[in-house]
Amino acid sequence: MAKKAVILLATGFEEIEAVTVVDVLRRAGIEIISAGLDSTSITGSHGIAVAAEKKISNLKPDFDAVIIPGGMPGAMHLHNSTEVNDFIKSMHSKGALIAGICAAPSVVMAPIGLLDNKNATCYPGDQIDFGKSTKYKDKAVVVDGNIITSQGPGTSMEFAFAIVEKLIGGETVKKLKKHALAD
Repeated sequence: MAKKAVILLATGFEEIEAVTVVDVLRRAGIEIISAGLDSTSITGSHGIAVAAEKKISNLKPDFDAVIIPGGMPGAMHLHNSTEVNDFIKSMHSKGALIAGICAAPSVVMAPIGLLDNKNATCYPGDQIDFGKSTKYKDKAVVVDGNIITSQGPGTSMEFAFAIVEKLIGGETVKKLKKHALAD
């Protein structure tokens, strides 16, 4: 059965981080839907509008992975939504993979306790918002159990590959890298 993932989008999301991950996961055969916070038409932080398949309010917690892009004020909009926080915590409690990039680890994941006692990364400098028990690693991508974190737009492809590897394995990643000239 195909793995299922959802990417959460709010106005002001970082386009490279979102679109790159959706593209790579679809190439890997992972069913990924995009879900918008306020509507199904969401504009990113650089003025690029995307059409989401669903609204976050219509999601059921039945995914293998939740992906949270950064970008401001997108990450802050997600952080400010009780509905989003409850959805992410529900998915985490079911053992789903939770993956955040750029501002998302510090703005969305850390405040709800997902990074407690974990190794994590984020956009450099944002780690000041990590809790005392989170160990910041200055690496492009950090995987710790069912948590994946990454630094920003330039690490989006590596972030996407880490999600694919965690969900369906390294062989698929090798094929994707070769096809995408990312070897």
